[in-house]
Amino acid sequence: MLKTSKIFLYDEPTVSQIQLERLATFLKEIFLIQVETRESISKLSKEDTAEKIAACRILNPIKPYERHKPTIDEIRFEESLIPKEETSIDLLHIFFTNKLTCTYDYEDFRYHGRALIGANPSIISITGIIEAPAKPREYYIELISHAAQNANIESIKQKYRGDFLEYNDSRLSKIIEGYLLQEIFYFETGEPFCDKKECRLYNAHWQKDLLYSQLESGKLCDKHQQVLKKLVI
Repeated sequence: MLKTSKIFLYDEPTVSQIQLERLATFLKEIFLIQVETRESISKLSKEDTAEKIAACRILNPIKPYERHKPTIDEIRFEESLIPKEETSIDLLHIFFTNKLTCTYDYEDFRYHGRALIGANPSIISITGIIEAPAKPREYYIELISHAAQNANIESIKQKYRGDFLEYNDSRLSKIIEGYLLQEIFYFETGEPFCDKKECRLYNAHWQKDLLYSQLESGKLCDKHQQVLKKLVI
């Protein structure tokens, strides 16, 4: 049985492929749950919350995260609001953003782009979906080779077009569904992702695997299909 009684989806107006109402319908049909759509957090206002968000910006990408004192302009840019009466544990808030979200890895001492930051509220980064999973190795090799020769690299991009997501990609809306499923399953079960590539809960590190799990397969594995059945009873 779901512990979540309602989901709030917050728009990112700069990304038309999100299609918030369609995503809300998708979640209602899958989880039989209330879903409310809202404007982007940038259109809401609460200065103290905005200051906390602005203070999370990464200013030095080669050092572990250090909280900084944001400027007034940074705070105003990040203004957001979740009413206190909507902070109950059974209310799940999911924000879409065009900002790149990252976590710092102390094993290799660098930041890694993330498409999903699972929590409540949670963040789905459209830039993270596009940039975090790696493109084909051959693409990078050819790109570096052509750049070294000062050649036109547009032909390389054209050669691999379709093998990875791009900005304003029509496939984004369908792939976003998968990240919504990953967040909700994680919130409900506490289990991160799935190790099967054919499952929409698979944590893809390569664009080809992301496209396969979300588009070519486009379904849950048998294990997580059974988990879903138990959740919506």
